[in-house]
Amino acid sequence: MYFQTAVTVLDWFGIVVFAVSGALVASRKQMDIVGFALLGTATGIGGGTVRDLLLGRLPVFWVQEPAYLVTCVVVSCIVFFTAHIPGSRYRLLLWFDAVGLALFAVVGAEKALESGANPVVAVTMGVITGTFGGVIRDVLGAESPVVLSREVYVTAALLGAVVFTAAIGAGLPREIAIGAGLTAGFSLRGAALYRGWSLPRYKPRPGRTLAELQKHGSLARRDD
Repeated sequence: MYFQTAVTVLDWFGIVVFAVSGALVASRKQMDIVGFALLGTATGIGGGTVRDLLLGRLPVFWVQEPAYLVTCVVVSCIVFFTAHIPGSRYRLLLWFDAVGLALFAVVGAEKALESGANPVVAVTMGVITGTFGGVIRDVLGAESPVVLSREVYVTAALLGAVVFTAAIGAGLPREIAIGAGLTAGFSLRGAALYRGWSLPRYKPRPGRTLAELQKHGSLARRDD
């Protein structure tokens, strides 16, 4: 019972943190209070909404429990009047966001397994739950999508969902599986924040020089 209570508390914590991050984007864009509410709500419940729609879990979770929607709107409105406070603590907010990311990835994977999805789909739903709220936020706020950033972000959600799904598949208790997935996802995201880790980027190959082209051309003529 205590474990489930802790998971529920963290779930609400993630909703609040994601809503704050969405509202902060609205503050940088100098939007009105409606814009704050829109971006905050989209960030807080967007990932879970996409997950439920793809899994056919209708009505989606916030329709069944409107408290999620109300919380996002209220938090966003509070940020509208106090944006300078969390804005000056953006680094701390990133660490809170890391907790929400890891938790949502695990919760999303669990919801998918409960719906009868196979492990691959469960992992995918975990990543979607953890990251798509941020994608919707960035699109609405005309920001570069977080999934395309240099930082390790989606990979952390992927790791958390994989570890959780693998632990469940191995027959481990739910408590251990959730703890392992949450720890793995948060640890990777936290290490990326602390050390500035990023995945290798694609680098285009340099074009051939005139001499190389002439060489290959002469070789082709010889082959003829």
